[in-house]
Amino acid sequence: MKKALATLLIAAACGTAAAAPKADIVRHKIPNSDFPIALAVTIPPTATIHFISGQVPAVVNKDAPADSIEAFGDTKAQSESVLKKIKEILQGMKLDISDVVKMQVFLVGDPAKGGKADTKGFMEAYTQYFGGAQPNLPARAVVQVAGLSNPGWLVEIEVVAAKK
Repeated sequence: MKKALATLLIAAACGTAAAAPKADIVRHKIPNSDFPIALAVTIPPTATIHFISGQVPAVVNKDAPADSIEAFGDTKAQSESVLKKIKEILQGMKLDISDVVKMQVFLVGDPAKGGKADTKGFMEAYTQYFGGAQPNLPARAVVQVAGLSNPGWLVEIEVVAAKK
């Protein structure tokens, strides 16, 4: 037994031991559902994990007050802006939107929707990036919050990306 262990240690030190197979990132589907999120995502130890800070929308109307919804658009427009920004950040890191494994979405209740979060508007933007042609779905949470640091923001999104 000691001789076998010593042989294995010498082989490993010399780089002659067989390398462990590299596991893939696994996205577990929600059973019996086509909803465009993953039930869970398993990341192997060979992957590098990247945490991208929460992103907020860009101004779409410079003539509107800087702290107004009119300056940033409705939930759909803001979600499109934020997801575009996240895609650009990922590309700058040599990653892609398909590498996103976890998403946390903060939606503020839209006064035009009676103070309810516009999840439909968010989903219209989200499905431009996830599902359809880009099948790698993240695990995701969407929560309605009382507000964000700028009263004009209806959306903030943070993501975690992983790549082998």
